[in-house]
Amino acid sequence: MLESLRHRLIPATTRARITVLAAIAVVIAIISVALVVTSGPPSKQITAYFSQAIGVYPGSTVRILGLQVGTIDSVQPEGKSVKVTMTVNGGVPVAANASAVVVSASVVADRYIQLTPPYTKGAQMASGAVIPERRTAVPVEVDELYSTLEKLANDLGPNGVNKHGALSDVINVGAANLAGNGADYNQMITQLGQATRTLSGSRGNFFATVNNLEQFTKMLDQENGQVQLAQQQLSQVFGFLSGDRTELSGALSDLATALGQVKSFIASNRGLLTSNVTKLASITKILVTERKSLAQAIDVLPLAADNVIGAYDPQAHTLDGRGDIRELEPDGTFGTTAGTSSGTSASGGNIFCQAASSATGSGKQNPLGSLCDQEKQTGSSVPALSPVSAGEQASLPPLPLPAAGQVYGSAGHRPGTGG
Repeated sequence: MLESLRHRLIPATTRARITVLAAIAVVIAIISVALVVTSGPPSKQITAYFSQAIGVYPGSTVRILGLQVGTIDSVQPEGKSVKVTMTVNGGVPVAANASAVVVSASVVADRYIQLTPPYTKGAQMASGAVIPERRTAVPVEVDELYSTLEKLANDLGPNGVNKHGALSDVINVGAANLAGNGADYNQMITQLGQATRTLSGSRGNFFATVNNLEQFTKMLDQENGQVQLAQQQLSQVFGFLSGDRTELSGALSDLATALGQVKSFIASNRGLLTSNVTKLASITKILVTERKSLAQAIDVLPLAADNVIGAYDPQAHTLDGRGDIRELEPDGTFGTTAGTSSGTSASGGNIFCQAASSATGSGKQNPLGSLCDQEKQTGSSVPALSPVSAGEQASLPPLPLPAAGQVYGSAGHRPGTGG
């Protein structure tokens, strides 16, 4: 009744207009959806090479983490490999170093290709990228597994390893050894697991040790000649010790006895040893304090000893030296003083007379004072000591040491004076 009433209230032309508007709205919605779909990110085409592709067909799925992200376009043999072309939906990121793995969901179901690892960050795989065979993997086939188990059974059976009962003996011995040791083996496996976790936590140091060992072995390989020489020398040493093992055994026995005696001596004289060590510490402290003086003495003593040996006259059994007696004159003259022509006056500048006067006044004896008497005895015009010319030095007896500077002599002992 309401429907008939509605038809009566709405004219036919109005209803036609509403129908046309609804159709236009549906068309606009379809066009918008198509635009959204076509304006999205473009899909990627990726090529992968497998050693085999059993159970993989065009139309099979491509997945990441088990979720479908694309389909397989074609599967073609190419040489010894299988070329698989696949399309990944637009907007799905794929890691640039991703691998392709053929996954068998079940024995009877079709297989799919899994791209792994999933993308987290970094570079992405572009469209047209190629995954080489070294980055692909295929599952082991059931017939291959069966053939492997069959071969293993034949190798271990009565026509193989166990032909003479060797495998049976191994199993029996293993059973006998394991009997009653289950708890111990369980503990061993548990501790081995803990050790594995410890090694995993220290894998950096472990691999660094392995690398260092590798470098060490390389060094030994490069120095093979030196290693062989060291082995030969060690062999000679061991041969020598083996030849004298009796003497070596006796020496070790005597050493043990000596060590026992030393132990007894230390126990009996502990107090004296402590006192001596304390005194030695003070002496050591003095030596440390005077180490500069000791170092200087060690440097100078060899030179001083060499000088003494050089000054010794083995014929006269004397130590000879040389000196410039003029150094004793304060005014640089010899035998005269300022304002006088001779040094005969006791109060003059002649240091010999001054030394004689000083010795007389103080009661001391000075050997140089006798030269003052010689000065007085020669008179005021002739000094007791005067320079000797080069011609006169030629007729003099040889001097014990080379002359340094001017040579002086007395008048009574000069050449041509009868001395």
